[in-house]
Amino acid sequence: MRICLIGAGNLATQLGLALAEKGHQIGQVWSRTQKSASELASKLNCPYTTEISLISSDTDIYIVAISDTAISSLLSKRNWNDKLVVHTAGSTPMNILAPYCNNYGVFYPFQTFTISKKVEFDQVPVCIEANSSRNLDILKELAQSISQNIKFIDSEQRQQIHLAAVFACNFVNHFYAIGEELLREKGIDFEILKPLILETASKITSQSPASSQTGPASRNDSIVMDKHLSMLTNHPDLKNLYKQISERIIQSHK
Repeated sequence: MRICLIGAGNLATQLGLALAEKGHQIGQVWSRTQKSASELASKLNCPYTTEISLISSDTDIYIVAISDTAISSLLSKRNWNDKLVVHTAGSTPMNILAPYCNNYGVFYPFQTFTISKKVEFDQVPVCIEANSSRNLDILKELAQSISQNIKFIDSEQRQQIHLAAVFACNFVNHFYAIGEELLREKGIDFEILKPLILETASKITSQSPASSQTGPASRNDSIVMDKHLSMLTNHPDLKNLYKQISERIIQSHK
């Protein structure tokens, strides 16, 4: 398929590379800044533009991979005719596209992305939704070209998935950062936590997260928890967070 990428950030970069690798033609990249547009276009060996009016009409699918708040503003500035336009946002309903396009949908690769780290898409869940069966078939064909894990997910389900991902990915990663900060205070390298992190993640491939829970809160070990809280005296925000998370674990294990 001939594809125009609207956006040049983390997701657009990795998705563009994966699609090109599978033989799709990335005909053009649009981005708000010349630097990001030119960098991705160089990787994909295609032209780019920073002008919405110069976005090519010679394409099969427009993949809009920009911030949720910018989608409506961008789409309102151009006539998309009858071309298929899809967004890649987890928390934005599909129908946000309805005022601007006749053919539209959602193409949501459910993974965390960074520009510099290649993602193997083969097992990445790709959640798709469309406003017609014909458009859904097109998105299914596109998704199957890069992944074996295709999910037909509506907007309400996708928003719930995105909410769950914030807890399971974004918040967890922030806890890694907190752990790194606490170790740094005593001159300890973050490397010491990595085997623990990997083992924790590995456990949930064979058992549920609830049954995998360990630690003082799961045992309601008040002696250890009180000790930890005293160690956080100089970090009142972390002390409060420790209390709230511990209480949540205690309640869930009653």
